[in-house]
Amino acid sequence: MSEEFVLKTVDLTKHYGGVHALEGANFELRKGEHVAIMGDNGAGKSTFVRQITGVEQRTRGTVIFDGKEVSFAGPIEAREFGIETVFQTLALADHLDVPDNLFLGREKTKWDWLGPFRLLDYKAMRQDTLAALEKTGVKIPNIHNTIEKMSGGQRQCVAIARTASFHSKLTIMDEPTAALGVQETEQVENIIRQLKAQGEPLILVSHNMRQVFDLADRIVVFRRGRICANLDIKSGDYTGEDVVSYITGAKTGAEYEGAA
Repeated sequence: MSEEFVLKTVDLTKHYGGVHALEGANFELRKGEHVAIMGDNGAGKSTFVRQITGVEQRTRGTVIFDGKEVSFAGPIEAREFGIETVFQTLALADHLDVPDNLFLGREKTKWDWLGPFRLLDYKAMRQDTLAALEKTGVKIPNIHNTIEKMSGGQRQCVAIARTASFHSKLTIMDEPTAALGVQETEQVENIIRQLKAQGEPLILVSHNMRQVFDLADRIVVFRRGRICANLDIKSGDYTGEDVVSYITGAKTGAEYEGAA
């Protein structure tokens, strides 16, 4: 694969028994590019993300990430390779506070000379948490509150701050603002803009047409488990009405004729 691409999938497919949730998805993401994935409910968008990140094991197909063919055993392994993901389910530990959630699985330690016995460096994690929240513009009144005591919007912002706080080779956000108010949505969109400014590629799964046209370089449309359109929206050749036409099947991209 060309070094220009950070992610490529070939014939990526997922069947659940007789249900074909994803079929033959060929997808490419360039370094520094922000691509939005759109489609109706059940179109295969989240299924596609789950195959890339190892949440589920694909039926067939190939995933090439950062120049290497990969098959992740789960999201933790994907994260170790450099893929940070905000899932719709958030994947937060409700009984832990904000610093513990931000550093879950990558805790800072001190006194490493004790061999296998190490102490967690809570002070460093608290300081880095405050810096991360300031960097991303996320406002949490008390970082020592456990996640279960927070509103849905605050939880979502913690998950997004965790993702944006660590340098990654690829960030994936699955409907990151679906449950957020106007102010919290603006915070998340500013985080996405910061990632763009830093040259970090991103896949954004969203139903929000205004958001997608504001933030993405391209839109990849899924319909009935297949990719049915690949639209360069920065060219100015497409409108929201065009996207809706592909989502509903009124239009089919020439390169995908017969696939939808």
